[in-house]
Amino acid sequence: MTVSKTADKTAEKSSEKPADTAKGRKDAAEAQGAAEALQLGELSEQLGYVLKRAQLKVFENFLRCMASLQLTPAQFSVLLLVEKNPGRNQTEIASTLGILRPNFVALLDNLESRDLCARIRSTNDRRSHILVLTDKGKAVLTRAKKLVATKHEARLNDLLGQANREALIEMLSKIANEF
Repeated sequence: MTVSKTADKTAEKSSEKPADTAKGRKDAAEAQGAAEALQLGELSEQLGYVLKRAQLKVFENFLRCMASLQLTPAQFSVLLLVEKNPGRNQTEIASTLGILRPNFVALLDNLESRDLCARIRSTNDRRSHILVLTDKGKAVLTRAKKLVATKHEARLNDLLGQANREALIEMLSKIANEF
């Protein structure tokens, strides 16, 4: 009996494990992607797209720098604002950072479970909670600030230079405040 080469290949593929075939598809896709990058066209000139891509890269670097402390950019921002604004309530902090209430509650739950901050019922408005850093939160924030300055921001400064960094902050602040 004669079997065609196509039938032999089909039989080989059907005997492969699912992980092997998935790996093969991934390898083939990576090889094709490496050989032929997608053309972005006008997308590469869209400010929103470029901002998002830059933001993703900046956050990836931030997370690598903060891996030992397990802090996200949002958590770091909350700790900074609580430090600089003692006695302010959680609604004010969330609003300033543009974090929705349900997301902010989950974020605070995480920080509290790690003993980095605490919610204290306000003496002025019993419906409201003020936020304070714990001693552990103060210590973690001190270490985080050093890591951000020496690793994360230093890398951005090296890439951009001081004048471009200041200009970029000014332009992005204009968009954030006026757009």
